[in-house]
Amino acid sequence: MNHQEKMIDRQVGRNAELFAHKIGAIPTRAERYGYIRILVAIIEQAHSEWNQTSRKPEQVAHLVNRLSQGQVDTEEVKEIVVLRDEERGYTPNKN
Repeated sequence: MNHQEKMIDRQVGRNAELFAHKIGAIPTRAERYGYIRILVAIIEQAHSEWNQTSRKPEQVAHLVNRLSQGQVDTEEVKEIVVLRDEERGYTPNKN
């Protein structure tokens, strides 16, 4: 990744983008799990408005996929977002 490239999401920042790119290079799903959870937490903090929508898993997964330049599967991230929300007692608003 070239540092001169335009950032994908200024709220999340360049370091998170570099982190996502490195996560994408990790070979197995099990090894990526903890790192994706950390990245999801960073994104949730940067985009707290997404906590109010039922499309949050899709939005976060799409952003992680873009940040990692397509190396991290969106379905894998969606599962982690849903799991994090369930652990914290959040239930999606099905409007």
